[in-house]
Amino acid sequence: MYIIKQLRRKKNISQSDLAREIGVSLRTIQLYERKDANIPIKNLTKISEYFGKSIAELYLHEVNDLEGTYVKRQPFTKHGSVFYPLEYGKYLIMAPLVLMEKQKEYIKDLAVDDSGKNTFQTGFIVDFLHEEAHRAFEIAGDSMNDNSIAAIPNKAIVLGLRLNADLLAKEDGMVFNKSYVLVCRDRIICKWITGFNKKKNTIYCQNLNKSPEYQDFELPFKDVLQVYKVIKKQL
Repeated sequence: MYIIKQLRRKKNISQSDLAREIGVSLRTIQLYERKDANIPIKNLTKISEYFGKSIAELYLHEVNDLEGTYVKRQPFTKHGSVFYPLEYGKYLIMAPLVLMEKQKEYIKDLAVDDSGKNTFQTGFIVDFLHEEAHRAFEIAGDSMNDNSIAAIPNKAIVLGLRLNADLLAKEDGMVFNKSYVLVCRDRIICKWITGFNKKKNTIYCQNLNKSPEYQDFELPFKDVLQVYKVIKKQL
């Protein structure tokens, strides 16, 4: 991102100084300052905080290196999330975030507004737009942490795409064997959904972590208020 180079020069610090502040190599900072840089959200957050900017502000203005001018990319809002168009058809999405400490409050607010209330946001890079609403959740516990590529450890932030809950009840194999965030009447959980028991009207919920303390179970469908398919995660 050219804007990193510009901000660094205004602050009069070298690439090596910035690398040391962020905790990456000099070569990494050199790569980050390219126009088409792919910067992990974790490091992008450190960079934005160091320069006193939001992630959105970094993406909102991209510097034209030849002319030294800023090209403004127009953001837009959809279902409570703010989207910032990037190059190559990608988007930075600033999605509403439900922290662990806010889960009970979020569930309570659903009785008034189905979209829930949020005071926090977090950023993800997505490859294309969906019609459905996005929401991010902080995950509590290690029941989904099996150290595999699909693992979702304690305090991970996941980006969920809201689905119609009835999809889980239609026994459509396309929706199963994936990670979901289920907003229930008394809690918010993240589980691997493997199927639907039509006779009992329950959802089969599995834990990726097979330690004895984490038991698989069937969740009554009537207790599910919202369903979000996990499409991205931050560790």
